[in-house]
Amino acid sequence: MLTKIFRRPSIEPLSENATAKMAEQTVTEPLPIFTVAGHYFIYDVDTVIYIRRQYNMCGVLIGNIPQVNQQNIFSGIPLQLMPEEARLLVENRHAYIVHDAPAHLHDMQNISLEERQKFRDLLAKQGFEAGKVLRKRAQAKKELGLMKQRQRENAGASTEDDNNHNQGTTDDSLFDIPATSSPSRASSQTSQDLNIQLITPTTSYPPLTLDPFGRSNDVPAAPNSYPLFSHLNSKGYFMTPGLRFGCQYCAYPGDPLRFHSHFLATAYGWDDEINLLDIVGGGRLGTGVKKGYLVGGIEPEDGSAEVEREVRTFCFEWAAM
Repeated sequence: MLTKIFRRPSIEPLSENATAKMAEQTVTEPLPIFTVAGHYFIYDVDTVIYIRRQYNMCGVLIGNIPQVNQQNIFSGIPLQLMPEEARLLVENRHAYIVHDAPAHLHDMQNISLEERQKFRDLLAKQGFEAGKVLRKRAQAKKELGLMKQRQRENAGASTEDDNNHNQGTTDDSLFDIPATSSPSRASSQTSQDLNIQLITPTTSYPPLTLDPFGRSNDVPAAPNSYPLFSHLNSKGYFMTPGLRFGCQYCAYPGDPLRFHSHFLATAYGWDDEINLLDIVGGGRLGTGVKKGYLVGGIEPEDGSAEVEREVRTFCFEWAAM
């Protein structure tokens, strides 16, 4: 078992005593990849960051964000891996497959009532800390608004005539607000202070543990384009699904958050016939979006197990004569 330590930038803290320093996160290899109905998922955010930095695996975030559940622009965990990504991690012994449903049911049957209550208390504590931060932000925002309102009132009062200023003593009494608030308002404020922010856990660990019950030695099945995917990944490229560009993969020279993709990649068999219109269309499309159209395939087997088969790639760009 291999343990690696990496650093990830800390997000805005939920507790008042938290700091904004770079936090050390420990990730142990091999990593668990959970399979559900033939799809592959990663639920732990530290593992998502780790495989992105170490192995150029982006995947696709498909989860809803509990705190902002109405929006549909940004997604959260779980991260869904392409079959090619899951297979490459398993083949290189960086990860293993866990059948999620039987493993989850097996762990739920073995968990005790004390462990469940301990986990509920942990969520309540985290929710209380988050609620304190939210109330503190709301109070600061309210005080800032009141300060701006007083400044506007003072600026308006300084420009009034002396007569209006003298009459303000009798008129202002009509709009005086009592210093003490009503009991209903006070009780609602007290109950609001006692409310906690509901925390939606992103993983089942704790209270569950990674029991070896659901662990499998299966290697994920991958499409025929897997050799091209593995070849480009070994060259340091990040790959994302390329359906919107009419290809199989978009190949990035670095993290897609920082770089534009260089290639629209499509895999073919070594003896497959390639339609000339596909080459023309891919080349023109790639040039139109400032990318190269890349095709590739793996050499056929020659009966020798000692010689590793090579993946060859070709790039097309549309140019004027």
